[in-house]
Parts: sequence; structure tokens; C-alpha cells
Amino acid sequence: MADNQTMSGVQNQTASKKARVSWMFFDWAAQPFHTIILTFIFGPYFTHHLAANGAEAQAAWGMAVAIGGLSIAFLAPILGAISDATGPRKPYIAFFSVLAIVGAFALYFAVPGSQNAVPIALVGLVVAMIGFEFAAIFNNAMMPDLVTREELGELSGNGWALGYAGGVTSLIFVLAFMATSDAETGKTIIGLDPIFGLDGKSYQGDRASGPFTSIWYIIFVVPLFLFVPDAKKRAQTQNAVSAGLKKLVTTIRTLPERRSYFAFLLSSLFYRDGLNALYTFGGIYAAGVLGLSVTQVGIFGIIAALAGVFGALIGGKMDKRFGPKPVVGFSCFVLVVACLLVVSTTQSYVFFAIPVAAESSAPLITFYIAGTLIGAFGGAIQAASRTLLVHQVEHDEVTEAFGLYAFSGRATTFIGPLSVAAVTAWTGSQQLGISPVVILMLLGLIGLFFVKQKGSAQ
Repeated sequence: MADNQTMSGVQNQTASKKARVSWMFFDWAAQPFHTIILTFIFGPYFTHHLAANGAEAQAAWGMAVAIGGLSIAFLAPILGAISDATGPRKPYIAFFSVLAIVGAFALYFAVPGSQNAVPIALVGLVVAMIGFEFAAIFNNAMMPDLVTREELGELSGNGWALGYAGGVTSLIFVLAFMATSDAETGKTIIGLDPIFGLDGKSYQGDRASGPFTSIWYIIFVVPLFLFVPDAKKRAQTQNAVSAGLKKLVTTIRTLPERRSYFAFLLSSLFYRDGLNALYTFGGIYAAGVLGLSVTQVGIFGIIAALAGVFGALIGGKMDKRFGPKPVVGFSCFVLVVACLLVVSTTQSYVFFAIPVAAESSAPLITFYIAGTLIGAFGGAIQAASRTLLVHQVEHDEVTEAFGLYAFSGRATTFIGPLSVAAVTAWTGSQQLGISPVVILMLLGLIGLFFVKQKGSAQ
């Protein structure tokens, strides 16, 4: 393992290729939770077969995601400071992985018609979300220890791309062999009976997506624990924890003085939370407003995920040629357009005012186009954002910056879902309920005007 000395005198290690690939496979392992559970399989299943109607489903789902996000918001800074002070991250990843596995597996017991189906689904969702999100936070914290500063963008982009690939691979498997496509026959999209003796007519395969996600994660997260080097345990843990918390407070207090850095964190908070809300409610919106079946939503998911793979990879190349800010800014603009496409489309009209016939495929095509844009430019913006973050700090601040970036994004994931849930409950309309996402993306785009691309802006 080759070592490179940073300006601060702290070692920045370049890990072996096996270690870097193993680290990237965390994204492959965890992505099915976002793709299958949150968006394309279990979310629509919850809408069609557990909740009373689409608006109630969107409000309840949004509230559950908001509760999970609030829990992360309160605990992330504290646990992050303790982790930085004590050293190793794998114990935290292991603990939260257990929560993720148990929460996802519990979704199988949300049986249609059961009195406790909705509470089981929502509690399982919250537990799984907390587990997956925290595991991801500590996994991300390992990244600066694996490569040099110059290689962070490539590692991040490849990780996002691999994650999208894992999402689409798992989704194709569930659609082909588990999820019910034809309610009358109980067959899957390719005309087979669900595997493992699952009853397609009672949608047993759809809720089995929970255990499938757990098993997938267990299999593919193993290389992380076997091959990725972890930080060494540090002495005088108690004093180090106190010092770490004080440093965190100092950093947050002085952020407004560093305008570009502060603007980037705020901007990324808004557009990443808007993107998270799109991923969370895309399937539920499609099922409730456009009347898409689980299979149609799943196809939409495949298209979006494939677009995300190419978006992350191409975005990385554009980042290298033009820098990260143009990639982030243009991606954010396109995502605003995609949001408007989604909000403007129903079964009876597109672009807010153009009526369509009942048998028209225009709403479905419009939604698929929006999904392709969201997938491609969502992948690009997430990959380039990490590179843009590096431009905001000194060489010896990168690790702390990534920790704060994780907090500002993942620890505030409740904003989008909570606003969508509140507006949906207030208006009783799924279409109006999704409108806060447009506002979040616009706020993110506006904030980017105050962000500088290169150097450390004070």
C-alpha cells in the first residue's frame, strides 16, 4: 500500500485495487433498498395493496421517511464525531447493517388485509432506512483513506455508477422472477410463476422484495469487511471524543465566513434532498396519479437506473474536462425541467394543459422521458458534487469536509419527504403534493451561483 503525505502531515493512503473495488461494492450492495424498496417495487405495492388510496399512501410513506431522516439528523453529528475520535468505522457499519437487514426483512410480513400491515411496513421502512443511511455515512467516511485527493472524484463516480448498476440488476431480477405482473394469473413480467413457491395472486413476491434486499446486501457487503483497510484505533478515546465535538462546533460556527464552502453545502442540501424525494416518491406518484402497475413502474426504474450508470460515468469525464461546477449546475437545471415534466403529467393531460385520450400512451412516454433525465443527471450531479466539495477546502480539510457533506445531505433527508407529505395531506392531491421538489431543486440551482469552482474560498 503506497502512502502519500498531505500538506498537514497526515497520511493519505492509496489502497490496493481490490480494496477500492470492495469499497465501491457497498453501493452495489445497498442500492436495492433505494431502487426496490423506496421507489419501484415495495412503494407501489404499499400504494396499491396496503393503503386506502394514493394520497394516504404518499402522506404516510412521506411521514415514515421523514421520521427516519429526523433520527439520522439528531444522531449523525454525534456518532460521526465519536467515529473520527475513536478511529475504526467498520464496527459502526456492522451495527447499522444489522438494523438495515432486519428492517428490510420485516417488510415481508406486511400482508394485504392484515390489521397490522401498514404499521409493520412503516416501522420496517424507518428501521431499514436508518440502518442503510448510517452504514452509508460511515462507508463514505472511509473514502479519503483509500485514495489521494486527486483520485476522489473518479472513485466517487465509479461508486455511484456501480450502485446504479446494482440497482438495475436487482430490479430486473425481482421483476422477472418475483413481482406479480398479471393479477389474474399471478405471473411475473416474463410469464413465469414467482420463484421459491411465492404466491403471485396474493402479491407475495412483491413483499418478498424486502428479504431479497436483505440477502443481497449481506452477500455483497462482505468484501468491504474483508478487504477494505480501516482506520486504526486511537488512544485516549474519551478526550478525543470531546475534542472532536468541539472541532465540529467550531467548524459549523465559522462556515458563514467561508462563503463558497457554505453556499455549496446549503445548495447541495437542497438539490440532493429534492433528488432524494424524487427517488422516494417516484413510484408512488406513478402508481397513484398515472395508474401505472408495479411492472410499469419497474420498467421505468430500469430505464432510470441504466441512465444513471451512464450519467455518473459521463459526468465524471465532463468533470475532468470542464470542472465539477458546470456539471453540477447543468444537471441541476435539467432536474428542475424533469420535475416539471412529472408534475405536469396525469392520465388525462400532459404539460399541464394538453389533453390526451384515455388510451393515449403520451403520459407514460412523458413520465419515462422524465425518469431518464432524472436517472442520468441524478447520477452526474451526485458524482460531480463530491469533486466540487474538494474545491472548497484546504488539502488537510478533505476528511472533515466529507463528513460535513454527509451530514448536510443525508442527515437532512427529512426535508423533502416531510414537505411532500405535508402538502399532500393538506391538499389531498398527489400532484400538488410533489410540487415542493421543484422548489428544492430551484433553491439548489440558485445557491450554486455563489459557489467557486477552484481553490479554498474563505
